[in-house]
Amino acid sequence: MTQNSETPSSNIRAIAQKFRLAGWISFWIQLVLGVISGIIVLLFAIFSQRSGSPNNNPGTGFGVFLAICGIVVLGVGIYLAYRYTRIGKQLDSSNPSNRPRKLETVQILRMGLWINLAGILVTLLGAQAIVGTLVARSISPQAVTTQLFDPTRIISGLDMLVVQANTNTISAHFAGLVVSLFLLNRITK
Repeated sequence: MTQNSETPSSNIRAIAQKFRLAGWISFWIQLVLGVISGIIVLLFAIFSQRSGSPNNNPGTGFGVFLAICGIVVLGVGIYLAYRYTRIGKQLDSSNPSNRPRKLETVQILRMGLWINLAGILVTLLGAQAIVGTLVARSISPQAVTTQLFDPTRIISGLDMLVVQANTNTISAHFAGLVVSLFLLNRITK
């Protein structure tokens, strides 16, 4: 066998290294932000179910539902980021038949783009619903006069944490989007 059939070319090796590095960076960023967001949304769901809770609002409930959907979509994004690392390992294989085809790799990267874009959209819609509910609660005429007496009009720290959870989820999807674009750009050169 010749040298070329046993070891990947330097260009393929460089692409493999980029896939592994970018995949791990994306994986860990998305995983950490996703776990934090998931814990916050879970706490919000638990504490908002108490009777008399200021968070017991239909608009907030729909926003939290969309936030959970965004976290579920983020799970798919995390899987794809891990898959990028495996593609990098396969590209570095000495056996050319073990390497994924360029078309398959491009399709996986495009799927990563669409998954992260969908996750950003769903999470943004959830954030809009939650923030809209909080703004309506804070500027309603009754809120100004009864805020000291009516606990349902007070915006709690938990309300703000769920907004932060949405921001974290959007950031995680953005990281996945950037990595997918970077790798797609690198592989199509």
